[in-house]
Amino acid sequence: MPHLIRAMRPHEWLKNVFVLAALVFAKRIFEPDDLLRSGLAFVCFCLISSTAYLFNDIRDRASDRQHPQKCHRSIASGALSVQVAVIAAVVLAVVALSGGFYAHPHFGIVLLIYAVVNIAYTLYLKHVVILDVMAIATGFLLRAIGGAVAIQVSISSWFILCTLLLALFLCFAKRRQERALLKGEARNHRRVLENYSTQFLDQAIAIVTAGALVSYALYTMSPEVMEKLDSDHLNLTIPFVIYGMLRYLYLMYTQSEGGNPASTVLGDAPLLIVCTLWLLTLGVLIYF
Repeated sequence: MPHLIRAMRPHEWLKNVFVLAALVFAKRIFEPDDLLRSGLAFVCFCLISSTAYLFNDIRDRASDRQHPQKCHRSIASGALSVQVAVIAAVVLAVVALSGGFYAHPHFGIVLLIYAVVNIAYTLYLKHVVILDVMAIATGFLLRAIGGAVAIQVSISSWFILCTLLLALFLCFAKRRQERALLKGEARNHRRVLENYSTQFLDQAIAIVTAGALVSYALYTMSPEVMEKLDSDHLNLTIPFVIYGMLRYLYLMYTQSEGGNPASTVLGDAPLLIVCTLWLLTLGVLIYF
């Protein structure tokens, strides 16, 4: 059981907080029914994402053994049998999808699309340059859309753009860290990595970083958003976002972090503090 739980990667569930974004920005956080539906949506995404991790680890167990860090994963190391992992993945998928369609039929469909995208990623897309990164970023976007669908609220196009660009930032940073860590052994672990050069990844990271910062700034100053959230001061949160992204880049380039976004955020005190301050400031501006 400990090896199974480890293979489910509960530390990665931090990514599913994107599901709760719609609840916060729609000012529904004090509505019990919406809070309950968002909580259920979060749990469903945790379960379906763990299903995807199990499926991915089963499929990649041979290549993971060539990775200096991933070789310690439960399935790659042999601590968890493939048969048990398959049964667990099926059970988790059934429970997640059942809960998703119970929460709302449209949310169930979003959850199903997320599962299909992850299957396509594991089987094919992870080997196609650029599309592999876009597939992962789509997963983040579906989390945000799913959270909105679960409580039946609309989200602005600016919010969708910010989410997509932030996801691309995290994904390109992950690829760069893998490329730097594996060096000449990159192909043995992930075939697509030989198609990425460090120079290209640096350029891609620079583009999506600038795009994410500009999009977020425009989002906070959008008349539509200011009217919807009843606040003219959302731009006060911009410095936190700038510092957070620059801190992440600093950790990636100087500390070889970024291979695991959740671990990077949770393992760095300044980054964790700035994320907390951003959330608190946002909460005060929106609700008070």
